[in-house]
Order: sequence, then structure tokens, then C-alpha cells
Amino acid sequence: MRNRVEMVCRTDKGLVRERNEDFLGIDNSAGIVVLADGMGGYEGGNVASELAVRTIMKELAHPLKTLCRDKPHTNHRYHSATMLLEQAVLKANQIIHEMAMTQFHFQQMGTTVVAVLFHNNFISIAHVGDSRLYRLRGNKLRQITKDHSLLEELDLEPEQARYFPNKNYITRALGIDQQVNIEIQEDNILPQDIYLLCSDGLTNMLDDSDMQKILCNTHQLDQAAKLLIEAANTKGGKDNVSVILVRPLAKGCKPHNPFWLQRIFGFFQ
Repeated sequence: MRNRVEMVCRTDKGLVRERNEDFLGIDNSAGIVVLADGMGGYEGGNVASELAVRTIMKELAHPLKTLCRDKPHTNHRYHSATMLLEQAVLKANQIIHEMAMTQFHFQQMGTTVVAVLFHNNFISIAHVGDSRLYRLRGNKLRQITKDHSLLEELDLEPEQARYFPNKNYITRALGIDQQVNIEIQEDNILPQDIYLLCSDGLTNMLDDSDMQKILCNTHQLDQAAKLLIEAANTKGGKDNVSVILVRPLAKGCKPHNPFWLQRIFGFFQ
């Protein structure tokens, strides 16, 4: 059964960085969204993030066509689609790491990643690093993923965290080591939930309350994505900022897909 979801995405290099090292992928028909934020070396960051997204999308494309996406009642901890997602992210780690080891100018390159599969009534989630997944249900915004960062591990009070000097130091990333610990989750979804995937260029500039206000007050997802990025740039735009917004639809609702988004990201379809 075709996933009934509305998806939009936007990315911007911000006001300080010379190039954009974020990379995004969406496939509405398969219910796949992936966001990666690269780092390291001359052009290494954007290479790592693009490799991550393209590999994950490619690894999932064929298996998902034949897989039953309804959640079965089994003794397994995770649905088989969730395990496929984890394997796709592991493959991305392998490819990025091998390139970093064999090409001198890509040494130490790596990337965060947050990837989500939308099923009929639940989602599969895989993430590494500090790119995040949020869920807006009703008027409440909740962070679903937990950052793999030094700041998160220290568990500081909000006021201390705001001024922590190494807040961008992440403790996990794809491509840095031969093995990576991927955090995977599953979560039930409701029609008209809004899911936000974002790089830290958004969350370092905006508080959760800022993002919640924009999402609650803006019905069109493409307009909400535009306003989120504009708000991050208004507050300094110190990093690349990327967002993907996804809304599961109730029966009878039609998605609103702007033509320019289909043109830019259509090569993932």
C-alpha cells in the first residue's frame, strides 16, 4: 500500500559557511526521508553527507518494494523494515570509512545522519550524531532522537548547556570508524502528526519553543520549512541549516507538493 504522507525539504548554507555540507533525500512513494550533516577535510563533509544519503536510499529502494510494511505481531524486537534501515546505514558507514582510508584528502571525513521510514501506522528511525528528529502532535513538539554529543552525555542544566564551549562536539558519526553504533527506534504515528528532521544549524539557532510556534502557526509544510530556515538565519545563521517536514495524511487528504521541490529532489524518486 502506498504511504500517504506529505513531504517537503529545504536547505541553506547559512550566513557564515562558504559551502553547504548538508545533504537531503526524500522518496514519497517509498516513505523514506534522510538528512545528513557532513564534516571534515577539504570537501570531505559534503562528500560524506552525500554518500550517506545516496547509499541509504539505494540500499532501501529494492527491498522495500517486496517487504510487507504492516507491523506484524512477532517476538522480534524490531520490524524487518527497521532492520533493513539499520543495515543501510551500516553500509553507508562502510563506504564512507573506506573512502576516508584510501583517499588522503578525505581523511577524517564523516557525517551525522537521521533516517526515517514511514509505514502505514508507525515509523522506523535510525540516527547517528546530533541531527535530530522531532514530532509535533497536537500543539506539543517532542524531540524523538537523543544527540550523540559530549553536551548530551554531560547532562547539563539548560542554562549551562547554552554556554557550553564544546556544544558541537559529537561522540558518534558515520565514516570515522570501521564500526558504528546506530541508534534505532520505532514509534506509532497518527494522521496530521508533523515530523521534523533537521541539522544542528537549526537547533543551535532556535529553541524548541521557537520551532514549535512556527509549526503550530503554519499549515503549509513548504511555508513552515521556509520560515524555520529564515528564523535560523535571522538569529545568526552560523551553520548550514536543513529541514525535512513530513505529515502523515488521513484518508481523503491530498498532499501539497510544490513543483520546485519535485524538480530539485526528484532524482531520489
